[in-house]
Amino acid sequence: MELEQVVHSPEAQRQLYKRSLLVVIMSQIFGGAGLAAGVTVGALLAKEMLGGESYAGVPAALFTLGSALAAFLVGRISQKSGRRNGLSLGFIAGGIGAIGVILAATMDNVFLLFVSLFIYGAGTSTNLQARYAGTDLANEKQRATAISIAMVSTTFGAVAGPNLVEPMGEVALALGIPALAGPFILAAVAYLLAGLTFLVFLRPDPFLVAKAIAAEQEKQELEKKDARKVVEHKANRAGVLAGAAVLILSHFVMVAVMTMTPVHMQNHGNGLSAVGMVIGFHIAAMYLPSLGTGILVDKLGRTFMVIASGITLSIAGLMAAFAPTESLFWLTFALILLGLGWNFGLISGTAIIIDSTDIKTRAKTQGSVDVWVAISGTAGSLLSGIIVANSSYAILGFVGMYLSLLLIPVIIWVHVRGRSKEAVKTVT
Repeated sequence: MELEQVVHSPEAQRQLYKRSLLVVIMSQIFGGAGLAAGVTVGALLAKEMLGGESYAGVPAALFTLGSALAAFLVGRISQKSGRRNGLSLGFIAGGIGAIGVILAATMDNVFLLFVSLFIYGAGTSTNLQARYAGTDLANEKQRATAISIAMVSTTFGAVAGPNLVEPMGEVALALGIPALAGPFILAAVAYLLAGLTFLVFLRPDPFLVAKAIAAEQEKQELEKKDARKVVEHKANRAGVLAGAAVLILSHFVMVAVMTMTPVHMQNHGNGLSAVGMVIGFHIAAMYLPSLGTGILVDKLGRTFMVIASGITLSIAGLMAAFAPTESLFWLTFALILLGLGWNFGLISGTAIIIDSTDIKTRAKTQGSVDVWVAISGTAGSLLSGIIVANSSYAILGFVGMYLSLLLIPVIIWVHVRGRSKEAVKTVT
């Protein structure tokens, strides 16, 4: 199927849209398994190699910092040469980073561990940016649903990953590798497969097709001297800022609480299987409800679901703070709500970003926003370790609750501002 053929055929565009979603689904299954390794055992590996809880947030900080750089580069590459090149390179880099973590754990080399975790972060941000690939040919009423299909696909790998911690640890021991490095074996294979899936199957590139369609439409509009339509396609700066705020705040809260949960559990006598189960439920809640969330975002609106995100995350933080240390049930429930609130924020915030951007700058803007999302994750990871080391896990829960509530006034302000502008337009 040639690019020119797709540009001039609505039916070919619909077929490519469906095919692109299938490719995204396949890659996200692999990508989900890859990101689960760092989430589940990264903090424990750092604690073992470096000693002390103050360092437990370092791995998540490093791979989220690495993901910030990768988000910027993947966004720029995607804008220039398409999703296929940007996403495949990002996943392959993540796979190489996972291999480096395995070598660092085997050699007990802290410097190599830090460098490898930084590179491993490329897989995390690429896994997030892959959600955009299914939206390039979607119309406004399909965008949140398309995002949700990509997100729910991640569930299969992301839930399996934490529950394979012990089996992969046994595989690692059999190979003469420390047990905590075992999940990174899975991550390396998963990320490399995700990258190859995009490289081989995402043809023609849906983003390049969308750019060509937009260029053709603009050409036709200019020929008709319909300048009004051309102006209407400009990016909405307020919308981009609002979407970015939603993504950044929800991600910060989720990463901060999630990062310290395995350490909190281990300190109260829970083994790796219990940690894997809780994180597995958490990651399931992050991705599994996506299809329903996408439909709700398209039907009920972006603002409604952002408010739902703030409320759900604040309840999760409060519950984590008050959950009895001996109660696995309540801690699991808190982490499920944490994942669900993040899911609401991610899909609604992403939809706002797409609605507010033009195809000429969309991938670049998406990458830039994801840089700040990754930086917020880095800050959340580092601060979570410091907060728990100097106070308690409960205090961390309270901090998460207060920050989550900020989402509500932010989105209401933007919503009211947007309606005021519409009213002015109507009057004039």
